[in-house]
Amino acid sequence: MIKALKATVIDIIVAFLIIMLLFSGINLLYGQKVSEAFSLANKVSIDLENKVEAPKAEINIEEKQVINYPEYGTQYATIEIPRIDVNLPVYFGDTLEILKKGVGHSSGSYFPGEGGSIVYMGHNSRNVFRRFSELQIGDDITVTTSYGVYKYEIYDMQLIKETELDKVPIQKEQEILMVYTCYPFNNIGYATQRYVVYAKPVE
Repeated sequence: MIKALKATVIDIIVAFLIIMLLFSGINLLYGQKVSEAFSLANKVSIDLENKVEAPKAEINIEEKQVINYPEYGTQYATIEIPRIDVNLPVYFGDTLEILKKGVGHSSGSYFPGEGGSIVYMGHNSRNVFRRFSELQIGDDITVTTSYGVYKYEIYDMQLIKETELDKVPIQKEQEILMVYTCYPFNNIGYATQRYVVYAKPVE
């Protein structure tokens, strides 16, 4: 019994010494890199705490050109559609993560006031665009940005395939707000059709 106990204690001591030797070796080989990694992590943490708020979007109205673009993934506007009780944040970008938060703005399209195509999209969920089917020609859409308020009136609505990119054209000749969601509105899972409303600026 005593011999077995001594053997166990010796095994524990040997295992401890081996672990200490391993840690020493790792520290000698990678100590500097580990220190740098911790240093970098601390710096990132401090930078995040002291992060300065991103500049708000601004536009030169006369030249119809955005001076300061919003940071990708940040909210820069709200969209209101009274007919279907929509009042939602608009984020610059169109990733799945962004669309979970509200309405996305396709980064390849123009901004309100720039005079070109503006493409917004949102899920057909209950809290976003589920009631899109109730919209009518002549309904109002208001986009309130950090640099001004823009009012639009719906003049057309179309059901398109997701591949029909020519139905949501990006052009600079005239300002058109195109807002779309997946169709059917009660669809669960991936949908290959889009329901698009087209709106023109109200003078």
